[in-house]
Amino acid sequence: MHTALLAAALLVGCLLAVQASVNLQLNSAVGTPYGASTIQLCVATGLLTVLAVAAGALGALGGLPDVEAWQLLGGLASPLYITSGILLFPRLGALAAVGLFVTGQMFASLALDLFGLLGLEQKDLSAGIVVGAGAVLAGIVVIVRGMRAAAPPGAPRMSNAGRTGLLALGVLAGAVLPVQGAVNAQLRAQLKEPLTVAVISFAVATFTIAVVLLVLYATRRTPKPRIAPLKKMPWWGWLGGACAAAYVTGTFLLIPSIGAAVTIALTVTGQQLTSALIDHKGLFALPRRALTKPRALGLGLLIAGSLTIQLV
Repeated sequence: MHTALLAAALLVGCLLAVQASVNLQLNSAVGTPYGASTIQLCVATGLLTVLAVAAGALGALGGLPDVEAWQLLGGLASPLYITSGILLFPRLGALAAVGLFVTGQMFASLALDLFGLLGLEQKDLSAGIVVGAGAVLAGIVVIVRGMRAAAPPGAPRMSNAGRTGLLALGVLAGAVLPVQGAVNAQLRAQLKEPLTVAVISFAVATFTIAVVLLVLYATRRTPKPRIAPLKKMPWWGWLGGACAAAYVTGTFLLIPSIGAAVTIALTVTGQQLTSALIDHKGLFALPRRALTKPRALGLGLLIAGSLTIQLV
């Protein structure tokens, strides 16, 4: 049974990488990343609501009047993460984008733990954390430096400023995920129902990105979302919402069973291995980016560092 739970944690991490990849197909159909994010989050919210109704968990909403306002804001991280994936995957590749996400996740998690932020128990700095953080940092540096060599033929070259902006966006998008988890953990402590917390988080995320879409469209900074092309989109283009719902539900269920450290370590490993496979094979209509020796080394350092931080 324990082995099955460990495998489930690894699979949940794989789904997060798949989510970011298939959302590009949704973006191509809709014509705007903000519209694609809105649709994907609507799908995830709907699926989680169905699960919560089936589990009889929505009664926990009665506890909302006793919840502090900031504990409802965990969902704000999801639009940033999802939209960043849509923007970064075609420009940097799956491996580099996920590597940046993981780097942001790891260092934000360390800050939360070492300073005891957002209600988390404060932890002491250990040799394992220092070694693991160094490995994560070295891994992403190696992967970023190897991006140009792995780029598909004819790929446009980016300016230094544009490249730096994309790298910063990737780290920031990853960093908000642990913050989201910590905020949602506080909400779960109040409501006692993880599925209800997931529904609230995704509902907030959907409302937020919908408002952003409306504002950007009204100010002519993004085109009107297209609906007709969705009929011709491959079936797997709709998997993003299901993957997001499965990730949230899976992590909520796995953490009490196998622990937060093991869950995070395995989900992050799944993310990185799947992103490398997606890049190398050009899955989900993404351009192929070879897994060169430097990129493989960077991937190994990222995984080793992530496991060291969480498990040592």
